[in-house]
Amino acid sequence: MPNDDIALLREYARQNSEAAFATLVTRHVNLVYSVALRSVRDPHLAGEITQAVFIILARKADSLGDQTILSGWLCRTARYASANALTVRRRRQKREQEAYMQSILESGGNAPSPSIGEETWNQIAPLLDSALEKLGQKDHDALVLRFFQNKNFAEVGAALGASEDAAKMRVNRALEKLRKFFTKRGVSSTTAILAGAISANSVQAAPVGLATTISVTAVKSSAVASSTLTLVKGTLKLMAWTKMKSAGVAGLVLLLAVGTTTTVIHHHHRQVAKPQPVPDGQIEFPKASWHFAGYSNPESAFESCMWAVANGDVKTLLAGLAPGMHENLAGKPDDEIITQKDRADFAQMTGYQILQMRVLSENEVMFEMNAEGLQQTQRFSVQRIGKEWKFAGKAKQ
Repeated sequence: MPNDDIALLREYARQNSEAAFATLVTRHVNLVYSVALRSVRDPHLAGEITQAVFIILARKADSLGDQTILSGWLCRTARYASANALTVRRRRQKREQEAYMQSILESGGNAPSPSIGEETWNQIAPLLDSALEKLGQKDHDALVLRFFQNKNFAEVGAALGASEDAAKMRVNRALEKLRKFFTKRGVSSTTAILAGAISANSVQAAPVGLATTISVTAVKSSAVASSTLTLVKGTLKLMAWTKMKSAGVAGLVLLLAVGTTTTVIHHHHRQVAKPQPVPDGQIEFPKASWHFAGYSNPESAFESCMWAVANGDVKTLLAGLAPGMHENLAGKPDDEIITQKDRADFAQMTGYQILQMRVLSENEVMFEMNAEGLQQTQRFSVQRIGKEWKFAGKAKQ
């Protein structure tokens, strides 16, 4: 049960009980391994990701709240770790490919054609985990409890602090959201079929011995491979940035709404705010984690447009543009809105980094962005139009 999970976690954190931690690993290792395997399609890498997730759990054991649904937290952390692992792997493959191509050129031989299908598959996240990622936390946790862990509605309700009927209603609503997500992507189904498919296939057995290995090494970092510790560090960074971004957006909106003189001075001219460096200087948004994030804040609007171009979604891109850009592009053929060059550039990108952010006015924010894989640094403007933020193209300053 979820409350028992937290009790075991507290026992480990306060008494250094390796037995308590081993129980948690045994209980959830298949769940974490399955999320990782769906994302990376590589059993060995999935095992390394699983180990990284439990190392992170050991480090955060004393900071998780009493109401945390541990299975839901582990699923989200596994997705962060998988996205980070895919970014690392793509960088390594790119370096290896460049070295191989150089050797071919130097030897005068012919290089084989790359496998387009394999490259495309490595760049996309599985539909199920992409869909789950777009749900609210309670909907996400309800589905994990119901179908990943096969809890009945009474148990789901108890974990979420709700009645059995309320839990059933939440699960059904969340399933309907998944159905709509899949339908938009050409997968036609019913919620009943989805429920059966997820329940039967979402969790697979982890390799024999993985739980024992994790239980021994998760609390003793010195016994862990350096590649796993690198994965842990990258995942913690991504998790911290996501958490900070959620809190930081609220602070930014409040700052803009109040209009304090430290940000914008309302005289006859505008005073540009000082650059606000993002923590650690370079915060990564790996391509595997991109999704439609809406337009409620500058970061979401920027990511939504990046996602739209990467997926060739002209309709979504136009919806995310500031009026001036929208008017210039509306009515043009799709291949003039998202050009072949755009598609080629985005195919090479492995992610992007926000190097710094400037508040130019209460209605405009500038991002300095580095496109990973293209080695390009550019500045883009995002403008507030009514209650939403819209992408306004390259910044003038």
